[in-house]
Amino acid sequence: MEISYSLDSIDDAANWIIKNVKTKTIFLYGEMGAGKTTLIKSIVKVLSSNDEVSSPTFSIVNEYESLNESIYHFDLYRIENIEEAYNFGIEDYIDSNNWIIVEWPNLIESLVDNYDRVFINKNEDNSRTIRLENRRI
Repeated sequence: MEISYSLDSIDDAANWIIKNVKTKTIFLYGEMGAGKTTLIKSIVKVLSSNDEVSSPTFSIVNEYESLNESIYHFDLYRIENIEEAYNFGIEDYIDSNNWIIVEWPNLIESLVDNYDRVFINKNEDNSRTIRLENRRI
């Protein structure tokens, strides 16, 4: 399942993602500069949060509040091994039943049974195409 969007229609893409995911855990894949954090800003807004969204590249995780729950936004680009993820308590976040949105999730895929994958590709005209896949064990 996939759609294409431009920055002008990014909120529509975020709505499409939220309507089509099967879990509250979203793993985002895409090259550097593909627009992962920009898409997350829109997803957080769609989830009814007014919080300022920024990349947690150095802090690893940012927390945003929506109406009834937390949204955890991870950037695992700088994580070198699974032990680092355990050290900051990744399993507590995963088990929290809140929204989990992860950039660069490859190292923690084995820790999560059910999640949705969003693949972002930048097109030649600067639009983006996203493909959504569900992974359930």
